[in-house]
Amino acid sequence: MAARPINKINLIMLRVALYGTNGHQIQNALVSQPGARIAAICEFPRGQLPPPLRDDTAIREHPTLDALLADPNIDLVSLCSPRRADQAAQAIRALRAGKHVLAEKPCALTEADLDTIIRTARETGRAFHEMAGTAFAQPYLAMREIARSGRLGEIVQIIAEKSYPYFDARPQDEAVDGGIIMQNAIHALRFVEHVACVPIASIRAAETTLGNPRPDGGLRMAASFLLTLKNGGLASIAANYLNPRGTKIWGDESLKIIGTLGIVESRGGGQTTRLVIGDDDLGPVDATPPECGFLQTLLASLQGRASMPFSIEDELSPTRWVIRAKQSATQNLNPPTPPFQ
Repeated sequence: MAARPINKINLIMLRVALYGTNGHQIQNALVSQPGARIAAICEFPRGQLPPPLRDDTAIREHPTLDALLADPNIDLVSLCSPRRADQAAQAIRALRAGKHVLAEKPCALTEADLDTIIRTARETGRAFHEMAGTAFAQPYLAMREIARSGRLGEIVQIIAEKSYPYFDARPQDEAVDGGIIMQNAIHALRFVEHVACVPIASIRAAETTLGNPRPDGGLRMAASFLLTLKNGGLASIAANYLNPRGTKIWGDESLKIIGTLGIVESRGGGQTTRLVIGDDDLGPVDATPPECGFLQTLLASLQGRASMPFSIEDELSPTRWVIRAKQSATQNLNPPTPPFQ
C-alpha cells in the first residue's frame, strides 16, 4: 500500500490531549504555544495542569484512553503512558483513531512494535513523533551545525556520557520506563546520529545492577556501549543512574566529537563547551542562536507552516539502536567475576 500524505490540521488552534504523567509531559510547554491548546486529559491529574488551566472546564477529563481516542475534538495525543511497555500499542490505536501522536521515549520496546508504528503512521496519514528534541537544544544545536559544516573533517570517534541520579521511586521494572539503556542512553545515541550526524552501523552493550540499593531490584544502574559507525568510525557511550546530587545537574552529560581536523565538546550538561580546529583553540561554542524548538516545530508542521528536521526513520533510528543494544546486553549476560581476595 502506498503511503498516504500526512494529514495537516488547517486550524488556527491545534487541540491536544494529554495521556499519562510517566515522563516529560508537555502541559507547561503548551502554555507558550499560541497555535495549540490543551483540550482533554486522561490518567492526568488536573492539579498537574498549569495553574491558569486547572479550573478550565473546557478541558475535558476522559475516564479511559478509549474514551479519549473517541473524542472527535482532539487532533494530537501526547503519550506519557503509565507503563512504557504498553505505549506502542496505545500509539498505534491513537493513529488508527485518526489522531497525530507525540510519544515519550522510548516509544517502543521492540523493533516489531517500532516498525508497526512507522507503518501505521504512513497508512493512516497521521504524524507520529517521539519526544526527540535532544539535538535541538543548545549547545547541541550549535555542535550539530559544526559537525554538519565539515569543519571537524572526517568524524572518527564520538565519546558520550549520560548520567541521572538514583532515587527511591525510580522504577525497578524496565517495563515502566524502559530502563538504563532505553530510557537513559537513548539521549547519547541521539548525540551520535542527530548531533554528530553519523549513522550507526552496529552496537554492543553490557549493563549491571551493581550499585542498586535494593538487592532484589531489577534496575540496571550502569551500561557501556561500543558502536561502529557507517563511515568506519567508532563511538563509545557510558550511561548510569549514579549522578551524585552534588553536581547540581539533574542530567549530567558530556559529548566529544573528534574529527581529522578538530574537536568539539560539551561537558556538565552543556554548561561548558570547547571548539578546537587544528592549531587554534576557538574557545566556547557560540550557542547564542535561538533553538529550533522541537515542540514548536512539530505543532507548526501539523498546521502546514514548517517541516520536521528528520524523516520518521531518521528520528526513530536511535530508538531502534537502543532496542538492539538491549538485545545485545541480554544475549551476552556473563556471570560477574568475583573480586580479588
